[in-house]
Amino acid sequence: MGRPKHSMISMVESCISLREIKQIHTQLLINGFFKDKKVLSQFISSIALNHPTNVEYAHQFLDQCNFRPTLRTLNWMIKAYSETSTPQMSFHLYNTMLHPTSRLLPDNCTFNFLVRACAKMMALDTGASVHAALLKYGFGNDPYIQEGLISMYAEFGLLNFACLLFDEISEPSLVVQTTMMSACAKSGHIRFARQVFDNMLCRDTVAWNVMMLGYSRWGKPEDVLNFFHLMQKEGVKADKGSMVLVLSACTHLVALDEGRKAHTYIEENKLGINVHLGTALLDMYAKCGVMNKAMEVFSAMKEKNIYTWTSAINGLATSGAGKAALELFGLMKQEGVQPNEVTFLCVLKGCSAAGLVEEGRELFESMRNICALEPKLEHYGCMVDLYGRVGLLHEALNFIDMMPMKPNMIVWGALANACNIYGNKELGELASRKMVELRS
Repeated sequence: MGRPKHSMISMVESCISLREIKQIHTQLLINGFFKDKKVLSQFISSIALNHPTNVEYAHQFLDQCNFRPTLRTLNWMIKAYSETSTPQMSFHLYNTMLHPTSRLLPDNCTFNFLVRACAKMMALDTGASVHAALLKYGFGNDPYIQEGLISMYAEFGLLNFACLLFDEISEPSLVVQTTMMSACAKSGHIRFARQVFDNMLCRDTVAWNVMMLGYSRWGKPEDVLNFFHLMQKEGVKADKGSMVLVLSACTHLVALDEGRKAHTYIEENKLGINVHLGTALLDMYAKCGVMNKAMEVFSAMKEKNIYTWTSAINGLATSGAGKAALELFGLMKQEGVQPNEVTFLCVLKGCSAAGLVEEGRELFESMRNICALEPKLEHYGCMVDLYGRVGLLHEALNFIDMMPMKPNMIVWGALANACNIYGNKELGELASRKMVELRS
């Protein structure tokens, strides 16, 4: 059995700031632990393990200590650096480990973390060197290292090399197979990903989700739903991640019946609705035109993020309930949720649909003046559409003339459509000429 942690070391796990870590450090020194190698090693390891963003402080402390660090301590610090914005620092510690005075040899954990550091650094030459070193030390058959190497080479864009590595593994673990499948799906090699999946003797929910994510990523929503049906047939229980992908596929296909079945599955299997699943469910109902159900889901959600609010606002705006969209936008701001560019686009569409000119003007101005968001072409297009819908054609033209960027087909098209409705031949011809110029 390993030596139990000192009570002060256990306190490091619950720290929420560097200041608290420093206070514990001070108490260790005051209480005479400045010469206790094991306690100080545990302290450094605990910082690296539980607070990787403060690994530099642990590193500085290690450099001040007059003892050789343990392999465990160096490994945790290598891992911590591999997860930060300075993964190259992992190799400074690796060099410390290789120094003759350290009397240490790297183990499988060392190389697992170094491989991940290489992937984050996008350092192919270093990655190849680490690969050679781990083979030298006899860790080529470690499943976690194999998984890391496949991920690393795929991250480098060397999928063929990752495939060769995978083919050399006589009995790949579930983790390795899932990683290979994920790498193929991510890079668009869906057919090969499916081959890996079909050859798996044991398939967990993660493996099914990886395939569905691949189909979703590459615009194959029908395959997502077919895969979900197959998943049910084989008796594999879907999780929240699975159902987000299923609902997204239903949304893209505007498949309300499938979406309702998915909702029933969620309820019957008591999956619970978190912010991501709730937003996907809300978006599905909204895009399928069932706004009463969408708002029912919205109201029942305990946690909402900007995407939840935006989806609900967009659903109301698209269904013609512009005033309700504007009211929901106001409620969102009262809740302290900051709108983004998409939120503004959705609520401006609502104003346009409802003919709320003054409200639309105020919203447009507040983008830059209050929220520090620069309006894009789509926002300008919404304003032109808003002016045009209520017959303010000259205001629409003046607005176009004041645009800081060149109007596109959507902007001139909105004006041309409004001129056609209100019979303004002169402005309509101008808008048509501008559209012809853009086409040429």
